[in-house]
Amino acid sequence: ERAFQEPRHIEIQIFADRHGNAIHLGERDCSVQRRHQKLIEESPSPAVSPALRERMGATAVAAVKAIAYEGAGTLEFLLDAEGHYYFMEMNTRLQVEHPVTEAITGLDLVEWQLRVASGEPLPLRQEQLRMHGHAIEARICAENPDANFLPATGLLSVYRTQPCAEFERASTAAATLTAGLRIDSGVREGDAISPYYDSMIAKLIVWGEDRAQALARLDAALAGTHIVGLHTNVAFLRRIAASKAFANADLDTALIERERAALFNAAPLPIEVAAAGVVAHALASERELEGVDPWSRRDAWRLHGAAVRRFDLELEGVRTSFMLERNHAGAQWLVQGARRWAYLARARGQARHDVSLGEQRWPLTVHALGERYAVYAPDGMAHLSEIDPIAHAADGAAEGGRLTAPMPGKVVAFLAAPGDVVKLGQALAVMEAMKMEHTITAPRDGTVQALLYAVGDQVLEGEELLRLERVA
Repeated sequence: ERAFQEPRHIEIQIFADRHGNAIHLGERDCSVQRRHQKLIEESPSPAVSPALRERMGATAVAAVKAIAYEGAGTLEFLLDAEGHYYFMEMNTRLQVEHPVTEAITGLDLVEWQLRVASGEPLPLRQEQLRMHGHAIEARICAENPDANFLPATGLLSVYRTQPCAEFERASTAAATLTAGLRIDSGVREGDAISPYYDSMIAKLIVWGEDRAQALARLDAALAGTHIVGLHTNVAFLRRIAASKAFANADLDTALIERERAALFNAAPLPIEVAAAGVVAHALASERELEGVDPWSRRDAWRLHGAAVRRFDLELEGVRTSFMLERNHAGAQWLVQGARRWAYLARARGQARHDVSLGEQRWPLTVHALGERYAVYAPDGMAHLSEIDPIAHAADGAAEGGRLTAPMPGKVVAFLAAPGDVVKLGQALAVMEAMKMEHTITAPRDGTVQALLYAVGDQVLEGEELLRLERVA
């Protein structure tokens, strides 16, 4: 087979009826992929000129007419740097990314599909088709990008979309979008994401007069998407949109690998900013209870001296203590070791806070689930926990012999048996989920004590698969 260096994945949307009519509705660029599966799609493609669009569209129309095709369909091609395109396959249906075509044409393709299926002719001829603006779709999925996109399961404890004023001012030229933003989702807050279906939670579609405006709206919409309770790729999608390659439309199917250093294992919010959000949320929550339950007050009031309150927090496995100091005049400082910041917080709603930390102001949104917090800022987010230092000290040693499933899925194989002596890094089990296999290795030397599941069993994320006993 022909080898392609840095190809783009371009697809052409077509429609054909039983009366011999067929048209194309332009192209979609689906080059941003992980595991050879689409992640971000846009239309029109930055790499397709009007002349190339006409050639590719004519090829697609000729193909469907040759087989007397009827209905919606998508012909997929690889496009090389010289403008040569090569057919891969045809999907005989509407696809996940069809909303970007709806956005730039103002058409309802589902309605078209139903009309054509009922025997009506196509509503438009090729020369009547008009396209305007630029649209981008991002697939929001339950997965962990930093763990090779392992699928994730769990409860959507928080599922909020908070489009900013940017969309209220947006053009309504695209009939299928409300003020530049569309969200297609099959779940709502409180639903559980199980291992039995596709990992996609929602599709986020933005439209702009041009690609630059669509990109700005994409980042704003992703920044306002808050999902707590399981791993998602929302922050990863923001990093793609912010990457230099994507901004410059330097796209190909290996973009994510090319930009690996910038896209993976990104640092969370600075710990002091995340801590400031936790403190603001805790204080605001306690003020709400003051008139109802005076025993909920934890403001450490005293007759003499400064009031000091301690917060023990854990961010990505690292524990840090912060002190909130308040003097008689009401001035406050947030203290971490030898570092001090003048601290001021104002609640703007149940979860939103304006926090001034030193000379910088941060608009923060904080979602609290018991002792766990998700803190969102314009520049990123962080998950952290408030630790009870007394209970934590009593936890004892780390769990020694537990080896758990890193994802929900099926046990494909065990590569060791009870009684086997294994070495650090040795493969012990293989799991499969969402068309992908994952090998689980020994975290240390030891002896396999017991296998807790059988090959073929379905297990949930975090379930103990086998017990490993330390070598004496």
